[in-house]
Amino acid sequence: MLKKETLKFIKDVAENNNREWFAEHKDKYEEAKQDVLNLISVIIPELAKVDPLISADTDPKKNLMRIYRDVRFSKNKDPYKNNFGIWFSAKGKGVNEPGYYLHIQPGKSFIAGGYWMPEAAHLKLIRQEIDYNIDEFKEIISAKDFKKHFTLGTSNALKNAPKGYDPADPNIEYLKLKSFEATTSLTDNEFFDPKLVNKLISSFGAIQPLVAFLRNAISQ
Repeated sequence: MLKKETLKFIKDVAENNNREWFAEHKDKYEEAKQDVLNLISVIIPELAKVDPLISADTDPKKNLMRIYRDVRFSKNKDPYKNNFGIWFSAKGKGVNEPGYYLHIQPGKSFIAGGYWMPEAAHLKLIRQEIDYNIDEFKEIISAKDFKKHFTLGTSNALKNAPKGYDPADPNIEYLKLKSFEATTSLTDNEFFDPKLVNKLISSFGAIQPLVAFLRNAISQ
């Protein structure tokens, strides 16, 4: 579970997103960051039991994303993110691959898993895998545990069928996807619940078959 002060700090950052305020409250940032790292340290060994490619010895710092924004190519010049992002995958932070994500943001927190916007070569392989093994893919996303926790995102999709695929294919909506991630929301109060880690691991377990399917697709 997290401390209420951690979510309050994130909210305060969103309302005071400037370097002067952040410098004056750097101690609060360090406290909030450590609280999140403590949570990660509890999640990792439990997630490793669900997904054997996740190392139980992973340093929590390798999972926590930086709060500092890269504003070089963005119209939004706010220097800090208004969330804590946590990424779990076989190769770790900084590698775009199938994995699990926890987004901590007051009123907008969520759990996610899958593969967000894979590179062109990986996207091609994933589409081939879905085409060749559509029954397995549909079984994964229609499984009771998956549907209980997650909704497969469909906003990142082509308007037309990808090259080489029949527009009349009954499964074309899956083949048109450009991203393969599923999400479920979290309330603020769930972060203060002693059963938080159980909730997270249960959710990650439900999405692990999709992560494994996507890994297998790009490993060929």
